[in-house]
Amino acid sequence: MTSNLHPSFEKYRCWVFDCDGVLLNSNTIKTQAFHDVIMPLFGRNAADQLVAYHLEHGGISRFIKMQHLFTGILGREPKAGELDHVLDQFAQAVKSRLLNCEEAPRLRDVLEAVNANGSAFVVSGGMQDELRDIFQTRGLDTYFTAIFGSPDSKDKILARERQSGAMATPAVFIGDARYDFEVASQFNFDFVFASAWSEFSDWNAFFETKPVHIVSSLENLLVS
Repeated sequence: MTSNLHPSFEKYRCWVFDCDGVLLNSNTIKTQAFHDVIMPLFGRNAADQLVAYHLEHGGISRFIKMQHLFTGILGREPKAGELDHVLDQFAQAVKSRLLNCEEAPRLRDVLEAVNANGSAFVVSGGMQDELRDIFQTRGLDTYFTAIFGSPDSKDKILARERQSGAMATPAVFIGDARYDFEVASQFNFDFVFASAWSEFSDWNAFFETKPVHIVSSLENLLVS
């Protein structure tokens, strides 16, 4: 089968995609949801600080971010059931918006081209069960060998899947956060940075001397 991938990307047999800001235009949805959920519970100052932490630590699990809310911002451990409550509130705030947000331009063309060359995986900081439900509802799940997310971290997921042999080489990770690049580097994946929807404000300076491909969005992976 002939691939429509740009020749620079035809060598890859394993493709790992972050979700928010790469496959879906969902970064601002989650940023707003953190603020909307936390402000009525703990006040504007706590909500603003959590949003700042979220933006500084793009790509990591909501569990880590909500734990930071209590220990790093509020200065205490969560009471019994309190952490689960804020996580549930956050999940409710984002789910319907994730079902309806914009897909990356020509996303399905990109995934068809990738599937002609190798296997595709989602490795996200989002909740795994939530991701699988959303991708199935949107008709995107069939493009992926597997869809992975929290509570496992991205580095734990890649370590497990590489060890199992599920992820072939050469491999590439496509993300929109500094953490994505760090995880890719840890496991010797090449890295593609998708800039259009990223909330990583200093990406230009950070990637200036690093061996990465930079694209605006996924459609740039295709022959135009």
